[in-house]
This record gives sequence, structure tokens and C-alpha cells, in this order.
Amino acid sequence: MLDFETTVRTRQSIRKFLPTPMTEAEIQQVLADAQNAPSACNTQPWLVHVVSGETLQRLLKRFKDSFAAGRNTADFEFNQAKYLGDYEKRWRNQYEHVFTTSYGIPREDKAGRQVVYDDNIIGYGAPHMAFLFMPTVDNHDVNIASDLGMYSQTFLLSLTARGFGGIPQLALAMFADDVREELGILSDYKLLHAISFGHPDWDAMQNKHHLGRVPVEESAVLHW
Repeated sequence: MLDFETTVRTRQSIRKFLPTPMTEAEIQQVLADAQNAPSACNTQPWLVHVVSGETLQRLLKRFKDSFAAGRNTADFEFNQAKYLGDYEKRWRNQYEHVFTTSYGIPREDKAGRQVVYDDNIIGYGAPHMAFLFMPTVDNHDVNIASDLGMYSQTFLLSLTARGFGGIPQLALAMFADDVREELGILSDYKLLHAISFGHPDWDAMQNKHHLGRVPVEESAVLHW
């Protein structure tokens, strides 16, 4: 298993997976690690459904159908256009990096970029998806979402430390109704996002280019 510093600094979003599934025991180890994530008042307000095999294939078909029909049943609105200034620059750089560098699709090839959207919907070929749901609690959504964020980070770091990989996917939250219906989840639980995960395909171009982060001094201030 990787040490902490190596784990944190080498973790990246995986955009191409091998079809080989993880074992149930391996997935359980990751879940056990993630279960130790901190939460407000130790409420542990996460409900996680891990999907593989035939169930995953049924869900992917529903995702494709919903996407083609323009159906978006996301529980929470997300509009990246509302990010301004440095934040807008960062997400635009990320898009350009994924399309041009990772996929080799030129800016002018609008049709070619559909490949990226299609890959996104199917979790980049991952054999497993974890769907992270949160309960509905009046005026506490942001607190609960914060707890789920810490759970997700722990989940992703565990994957990396154990030699696997994953990618958090907000895009899959647009299929919230499909997931609830297929898995029999009550409407009281809201889908925050999903994590697609498995064995990374390190030979794939999509996984060879890591965008990195801004310098620490751009986001942290020390007061002595």
C-alpha cells in the first residue's frame, strides 16, 4: 500500500479503466476505509450504493436513453457558468486539457468531442460505480454535502493507496431518478454524485496527462 504523501500527490481522476473487476473483498476494504471519514456530530449521513455487473449494464442503458432524450433529473442544480474569475479559468483549462490533451480532439472538432461526453456517461468504462446519496434534512444540505465530500475523498484515496483508481462524477447525478428506480431507493435520499472506479488503464492516453494544481499560496494564507 502506498504511503500517505504518495497517495495524495499521485491520485488523479481516471478516464479509462480496464474491464477487469475488483473483487468484493477489495471493494469492501475501500468501503471500510471510507466509513472512517469524519462527519458533523458523527452523523455519518451517507448512503452508498455500489453497482457492478448486470445491474451496472442496466443502469448504463438507462443513462444513455435519458441522455439521448434530454432528461435531467438532478436533485441539485449545477451550472459551471456561474463560476467567475480564477474559478472560470480553471474549469475552462480543465475542459481544454481533457478534450485536447487527454483525448487528442482539436478545439474545432465539435462532433469529435461527443466521444468525451459518451465516455463520461458510461463512467469511462469502469466496472464499478458508487452512488452517494444524502438524506433530506431541512436547511442542512450544505453540511451533509460537506460530510459526503469527506467520505468521497477518503474513498478515492483508499482506491489510489490500494493500487486502484476512480473518478468523482457530478454528471451522473443528472440521472438521479434512473438510479433510484433501478436500485429501489426512496425519494427522501438525494443523489449528490457518483464515483466510477476499478483498475486504471495506464496505457491509455487519457491517464497519462495530469493537470495538477495551483500553488499553495494561491489558496491558503498562514497567520502567525
